[in-house]
Amino acid sequence: MKTLLCFLLILPFHILAQEQTSSEKFWQQLEAHCGNAYEGEIIEGGKEGDGFTGEKLVIHVRSCDTNIIRIPFFVGNDKSRTWVLSMNDENIISLKHDHRHEDGTEYKITQYGGTSSNQGLANLQMFPADAHTSEILPAASTNIWWFTIDETSLTYNLRRLGTDRLFAVHFDLTKTIETPDAPWGSED
Repeated sequence: MKTLLCFLLILPFHILAQEQTSSEKFWQQLEAHCGNAYEGEIIEGGKEGDGFTGEKLVIHVRSCDTNIIRIPFFVGNDKSRTWVLSMNDENIISLKHDHRHEDGTEYKITQYGGTSSNQGLANLQMFPADAHTSEILPAASTNIWWFTIDETSLTYNLRRLGTDRLFAVHFDLTKTIETPDAPWGSED
């Protein structure tokens, strides 16, 4: 009887210890699309001449390692952008924008982004601009990037606080497309 009572007292703590955090749930949803490519459309902030409007927008959830997910974001024939999401030991996710020239060298302005201030939600992760971003791109010091995900869609969003700048691209996760070539700077 004493052993059974001890087991019942310990069981809830054991179950709680194994429950996923909301950031882990978000990560798992994103990982489920590893290897797939999707076409997107601008749903906020597009305007003629912005370099995005009128171009084919494609993401490829290209690689999913234990703590890093790489998602190239192609704009027409421009393969310079890759979103790099990483998760630390506290299950906090960071976002970096890796920009490369066609020869694979980094742009002068690259590796900007931010780290979530908490574990976010299972379907929403927000990334306020970090110190590196403020240093290399002062105008982006008030940027907040965020992703939303559910069973049917992924959105990438950017808001610059204190301005009217808002940009959002929606990707339909129900329709995979042909896997694109590697992004610029890729090893393979």
